[in-house]
Amino acid sequence: MKRLALLAVAFTALSGPVLADAPRAPYMIAETGQRFAALQAAVDAIGDRRGTIMIAPGLYRDCAVQTKGDVAFLATVPGQVTFDGAICEGKAALVVRGRQARVEGIIFQNQRVSDGNGAGIRLEHGNLVARQDWFRDSEEGILSADDPAGSVLIEHSTFSRLGRCDRGLSCAHGIYIGGYESVTIRNSRFEAGRGGHYVKSRAGRIEVTDCSFDDSAGHATNYMIDLSTGATGVIRGNWFVDGPDKENRTTFISNAPEGHAHSAAGLTIEGNVARLAPGAKYDTAFVVDWSGDAIRLGANTIGTGIRRFEKR
Repeated sequence: MKRLALLAVAFTALSGPVLADAPRAPYMIAETGQRFAALQAAVDAIGDRRGTIMIAPGLYRDCAVQTKGDVAFLATVPGQVTFDGAICEGKAALVVRGRQARVEGIIFQNQRVSDGNGAGIRLEHGNLVARQDWFRDSEEGILSADDPAGSVLIEHSTFSRLGRCDRGLSCAHGIYIGGYESVTIRNSRFEAGRGGHYVKSRAGRIEVTDCSFDDSAGHATNYMIDLSTGATGVIRGNWFVDGPDKENRTTFISNAPEGHAHSAAGLTIEGNVARLAPGAKYDTAFVVDWSGDAIRLGANTIGTGIRRFEKR
């Protein structure tokens, strides 16, 4: 419970009021002092260089595409900048494919598109750092393409009421990382999913530490963590609560259910707590492995009705 209390403190800054209207030129490039009325204009002004866009508090129906450079998108007041509904390229509020993007203190909500993959951030190339952000009431929080040399770091962020599996379309997920070299998720919260997995990753290396996954109010959800094609790394110090309304109740953490592109030898899963929420009356497994690799399943606190490990 102490860990959950600390997580709650980490997210307090994200719960402040959001202004109804943004100022006329709310985007400022920190390095030059230039101000812009549109986010895309600020991104274009940075171009292939490194720059920081400071965003004033407000509710924005705006979006942008970063095609090059190293761009930081920073809320001047964390939790008081909201991007609501607007979509670029039919993909996301922020579509990033430069060298690196950093996104801090921003709320993304109501991102929906015709193919069912509307996201707060669509990562197509380069590295991403997302810190103290809140993704909610959308089809996906963060969705990536493939970049075998790229890395993703997510810290102190919340993912609420995301995902879907309907309309005959491929499922969307809270986070879906494609063929990246690595993904790291720390001190973050996942809650009340609306379909798909909370975290789905095809990266070769995974770290998920000190996070909470609360599916007690979830609807038609699947796995907490899906390592689709295998991964090494560590899953440690997390709280998992599986809810009563699930589409797939067979496991909390899956390894290599869709193929064996990456070795899972040495994947360490330890120090986690897994429980079933009240009303969740079914048998399930904490970890299910399809790879046959030497996974290191250490000491975890496993509740009633949950098998520790299965091979398939």
